[in-house]
Amino acid sequence: MDSRDWIRDGIRAVAGGILAIALSLVNIPLFVLFVVSLVLTPVLGIGLVLLPLVTAAIRWRAQVARRLGASYGVEMARPYRPRPAKGGPLRRYRWIITDPATWRDLAWLLPGMVAGVVLGVLSLAVPLYGVEGIVLLPLWIWLGTGNYGYGMIWPIETLGEGFLSLPQGALFLAIGIAAAPYLRLVDAHFARLFLGPTRNADLLLRVSQLTVTRADTVDAQAAELRRIERDLHDGAQARLVSLGMTIGLAEEMVADDPVRARKLLAEARETSSAALVELRHLVRGIHPPVLAERGLEGAVRALAMALPIPTSVGAAIPGRLDTPVESAAYFAVAEVLANATRHSFAKAAQVELWHSGETLVMRVSDDGLGGADPAGGTGLRGIERRLAAFDGTMSLSSPPGGPTVVTMELPCALSSPKTSPSSGTV
Repeated sequence: MDSRDWIRDGIRAVAGGILAIALSLVNIPLFVLFVVSLVLTPVLGIGLVLLPLVTAAIRWRAQVARRLGASYGVEMARPYRPRPAKGGPLRRYRWIITDPATWRDLAWLLPGMVAGVVLGVLSLAVPLYGVEGIVLLPLWIWLGTGNYGYGMIWPIETLGEGFLSLPQGALFLAIGIAAAPYLRLVDAHFARLFLGPTRNADLLLRVSQLTVTRADTVDAQAAELRRIERDLHDGAQARLVSLGMTIGLAEEMVADDPVRARKLLAEARETSSAALVELRHLVRGIHPPVLAERGLEGAVRALAMALPIPTSVGAAIPGRLDTPVESAAYFAVAEVLANATRHSFAKAAQVELWHSGETLVMRVSDDGLGGADPAGGTGLRGIERRLAAFDGTMSLSSPPGGPTVVTMELPCALSSPKTSPSSGTV
């Protein structure tokens, strides 16, 4: 690791310790307010109004702790049960009281306060003690303001002993900066004991997520079927109807006007060719033949060659994926590339595909204007829904001015190894 990295991370962790101290002190009034609102519930129903407000504040404080833990790699999902869509204050009160996560948050407040203050003070005190040895003590001794002790020298009686505090101070400062991230990590793991979801909560969250995902998948499939029906009705079906009418007219004119009949048959041939082209385009929209023939890598390379901007493709997928997963991955990449060409004014794009462990990772980047937003109607929400059907995820980095980087992950296994890099056949 670069020395600048651990210094930067250490200073960030020291600042996090200061923040942890300040936030931890908020736990005490929140705990007191919760107990008071619980006690006041029988008194004119005051708790029915006060408890939800206090609980919202406690959950906000707990969520801040989860986000701070996530910044150090300790992920904690929100474990709360879904809020009831209907009902008055009594139902809302019952929802809060019967949620185990409410009591886990409450149980964390005081121990979390102690841990946050102690670990925050440690992460701050050691570096400050090092700064004292480097800056303050030599200055005080030089000015003759008195005798002091520092580190292993106590008391300091000579100027030489005073300046020995410099290397000791540097050592304490380095130890404090290096240890601060680990102290923050300990605090995050301690918080996860209380604030992380239990196994039952994990199952409930998973069921809720699957319910939403299933609904999105059904909606997406219904929309896709409507699109196919519309394309067939407005395109190929209309041409086939016209083709039948043209051939019928030609049949009537064969005997009386063969020249006109031949012209109608020529028109019919052109119409049939156009209908065939439209059907091929429609089939490509359902499952591109190149995807079945060459696999994901070959299909993405073919897609990149057809784009109006230079697009490089780097792939390391040593096998074929299951057909539904392969199709979802292909159309997700295609949609991101379409956004890059239509909305970002990019001059170049790059696609990276690789399979690591049990996960297919797809990263698409471009040098466009940036500022992409899933809520902006650029198709990113559709990509999220498509990936969610397979428990996939999408992350977006698109600062104003670019570049835009979309990383998509799909949990999947390779069904069989490739036998030819060029064909991608199994």
